[in-house]
Amino acid sequence: MTESPERAIFHLLRAVTVEYGLRQGEFAVRNGMHATDVRALICLLDAERAGVDATAGWLGAQLGLNSAGTTAVIDRLERLGHVARIRDDRDRRRVLLRVEDRAKELGGASFGPLIDRTVALLREFDEGEVDAVRRFLTGVREIMAASRTPPPPSSSPSPTSSPRARTTGMCGGCAGAIVNAVTGW
Repeated sequence: MTESPERAIFHLLRAVTVEYGLRQGEFAVRNGMHATDVRALICLLDAERAGVDATAGWLGAQLGLNSAGTTAVIDRLERLGHVARIRDDRDRRRVLLRVEDRAKELGGASFGPLIDRTVALLREFDEGEVDAVRRFLTGVREIMAASRTPPPPSSSPSPTSSPRARTTGMCGGCAGAIVNAVTGW
């Protein structure tokens, strides 16, 4: 049975996502991190690019973790020198999370060649094609976000039981893997 061109593209997108997840896993192992730590760094870098103040609560929501799981991730990243907790200048009661330059350099060294090659590939496309790729990936990301199943109200999600953590594998979902590869690690 021949699959439709649309399904073939979906399966290609899934294969790219799996491959990108493998690269994240390799990065985590090489740097003494957990896969969730890498996803947390990606979420924090995305927040920084978007001008979003990242708090522990915000990060936990992005990763589908309860407060204990989120604290464990932040503590590990802080011990490794990848993240700092800083007081918000506008509200001293609030603590923000900042990715340290060391983590950005480490990520750039690992993912920089992938980013550069992906950007070079995109430069072979004309403006209309790049716009079509952007619209497609944005649409897939929105579909993925809309399809999340929230945990039952009485339960606290764990890193492995949360539908978001289980289905997206990274901040922003399936399309986020490619968008992250194109726009920076």
